[in-house]
Amino acid sequence: MAYKRLSLRGEGSTPPKSARFHNLGGKTDGAREWQDTEEATFSRGKWQIYQECEQPGATVGEILRKYRLYSSDLQNIRRDVRDGALERLRQSRPGRKKVTAVPREEHEQLKQDLAEKEKALVELSVCLRH
Repeated sequence: MAYKRLSLRGEGSTPPKSARFHNLGGKTDGAREWQDTEEATFSRGKWQIYQECEQPGATVGEILRKYRLYSSDLQNIRRDVRDGALERLRQSRPGRKKVTAVPREEHEQLKQDLAEKEKALVELSVCLRH
């Protein structure tokens, strides 16, 4: 079985020739498109490794050997997952959503309409009593 080591390449690196087919739009030049695709693929790969390692009864050593990773790589993946989850939780604030304000002109018009309808209701109730 051939194992593929996940690349921990940093920004500004150039793609290997074998990875160029992952370009968006089918281009074979330009590292930016490759990096976008590579980062998304790498993130999905890290999430898959995390999920495999967190399964009940999972043999972490075998999983790490399968992906040719070290235990320190798994620690980094777990930290990234935790940090990503915390960041996502910070972005979503619990509680009531902010009520959007009604423009002043619309508010005044609504108040006027309400006053007219209340006046008409009072006149109708007076007519019904007599």
